[in-house]
Amino acid sequence: MTSRLPFSSEGAPDKTPTSAPMPGWPGEVAGVLSSLLLCVVCLGATVQTFQINRGAAAGFLLQALVSTVEAGPLLAALLGLGVGSAPAPAPDVAWVSTVAGLPLLVFGFHWLHGDRATANALLGGALLLTGGWGYLTEEARAMVAHSVNAVASVTILVASVFTGNPWGMAGSLLLGFSGFLSGRKSPWPLLLAPRKREVLRGLMAAANLTLQRALQRQQRELDQGGGELFAGVSD
Repeated sequence: MTSRLPFSSEGAPDKTPTSAPMPGWPGEVAGVLSSLLLCVVCLGATVQTFQINRGAAAGFLLQALVSTVEAGPLLAALLGLGVGSAPAPAPDVAWVSTVAGLPLLVFGFHWLHGDRATANALLGGALLLTGGWGYLTEEARAMVAHSVNAVASVTILVASVFTGNPWGMAGSLLLGFSGFLSGRKSPWPLLLAPRKREVLRGLMAAANLTLQRALQRQQRELDQGGGELFAGVSD
């Protein structure tokens, strides 16, 4: 039973030619564990960043919700509850979480930097794209999803380089790498091809955990800078 990667890559149906999925319960267990891993990581990131930036926390929460929806049918199939009758997650849910969720993370980074005009512009454009999903073809949706992934990873990387945030650099690279591998023509090793979605979920879990650390580091630096400025004024 297959499922969708909820965030960076599955905005449109994936037609990458791969070998048949791993049969039996090992494949189902891998799908459930990868979905639950991504869900737990994103929920933890939501809690940890809620007081830092609400936009970034909402981006993490979107991923957690979609991965939870994906884990339901997989878990039901694993337990033998309604096998074959559990509906798969709607592709539009995954696409919307990609196009709206990643810009929410970018919004958080730019907002903390004080670049609120860029943050609002990126988020506004993403919301417009999300609202117009019904007017886009399948190919257009795939192009939009991968473009959003590329823009998000590049902008976070640039912001992290200028601020010297190693967590942000690592997270942006993981995010961009997952987007590259999710492409239809991406080269996949023969052994990993049957477990493509599980590998991508693992990459996204690592990327989200790293981006959470990046936001926390950025907030600490802002707090320290504010404290030093206040001490200088007091002197």
